Amino acid sequence: MARPVVAIVGRPNVGKSTLFNRIAGRRIAIVEDTPGVTRDRIYAEGEWLNNYFTIIDTGGIEPDTSDVILSKMRSQAEIAIETADVILFIVDGKAGITSADREVANMLRKNHKNVILVCNKVDTHILPDTFYEFYELGLGDPIPISASQGLGTGDLLDEVIKRFPEDKDTEYDEDIIKVAVIGKPNVGKSSLVNKILGEERVIVSDIPGTTRDAIDTLFEVGEDRFVFIDTAGMRRKKKVKENIERYSVVRSLTAIERADVCLMVIDATQGVTEQDTKIAGYAHENGKAIVILINKWDLIEKETNTYLNFEKEVREKLSFINYAPLIFISAKTGKRVNRVIDMIKTVSNNHSMRISTGILNDIISEAILMNQPPSDKGKRLRIYYATQVSVKPPKFVIFINNKELLHFSYQRYLENEIRKAFGFEGTPIWFQFREKKKGD
Repeated sequence: MARPVVAIVGRPNVGKSTLFNRIAGRRIAIVEDTPGVTRDRIYAEGEWLNNYFTIIDTGGIEPDTSDVILSKMRSQAEIAIETADVILFIVDGKAGITSADREVANMLRKNHKNVILVCNKVDTHILPDTFYEFYELGLGDPIPISASQGLGTGDLLDEVIKRFPEDKDTEYDEDIIKVAVIGKPNVGKSSLVNKILGEERVIVSDIPGTTRDAIDTLFEVGEDRFVFIDTAGMRRKKKVKENIERYSVVRSLTAIERADVCLMVIDATQGVTEQDTKIAGYAHENGKAIVILINKWDLIEKETNTYLNFEKEVREKLSFINYAPLIFISAKTGKRVNRVIDMIKTVSNNHSMRISTGILNDIISEAILMNQPPSDKGKRLRIYYATQVSVKPPKFVIFINNKELLHFSYQRYLENEIRKAFGFEGTPIWFQFREKKKGD
């Protein structure tokens, strides 16, 4: 069964993102006093009294606008309204009722949805005179809250969970693969997510910086469940000018930290850039499973060795993630995009793989026989045994006699032998070497 969906809607700058962050329990949506900051639908998991649900923050609804971004924001909000089980319509208690509030209320009444009218910015227990104006909207009793201070949010959530449909699943389910789509701005990340999802869940635009937040989108294929996080593209620091874009870089890094699998999208027309290596490096250092996607391959003129030469360049410049599979795609035409889901499942399984201690030590013993450990001044490195201690990524502890005798090249040799035996395609594997003295 699907999880209940709660959408937060309203005109710009009434505190939607602040309430979203309050319910989600962490600062996901960008909060800024600039109307239109939240441009896309942003998804997160909410929980109240052991009831789990999906919460959506939306761009502010501007009922009458010709602005291309604002009009797309409105369409995204309308889609959120269509998919929601409960709608939180936020109004500004300090500003009082506006014509835009009335138009949004009319839109909600036409949809015959389960709407809760939320009067935000009521920072004390004394209701402002403007509070009573909102009864004119015909949406029932307004619930006064202060999203920034948390006042009244418990009462609001009590009302929300009362309105969940009985056929929805509110239990916690951790069997979901979290996928972050990462890369520089304008390499086709949003287009890729849209192609995979088969619907326009994320705004696609040629205007740089359109996707400012990391957007969680639930997606199911058969029995497999995924959460796609379409991240704001990360620019070099010297190009990060406005505060909002600074937040976006942090949000992208946070998305990587939250993910199990990172889809590293590279623009084929630009090749691997310095910024690509930094983004991939961050995912690698955080121990994430990685798939490299070379997008816009349809725009490259092909010759006899075009594919092989490009692959060689990628492998040389991203040599530190040589374990990551490489797929040449076109998000625009859909070429090879159908392979992405299967590869996500493969690398996710490898990221979570556990190897029994017995089999692991058999492989290491065989590797030692084939290539003796290094020695120095008559002392030879001795490897006693190994065990796997964790997953995501797989981490191994190997007990040895002396760390000073351990050469990096031999550590790499052991990693290669383990990869040869077990695969581990798409995931880093970590090693920790501990000294074990006689008598330990």
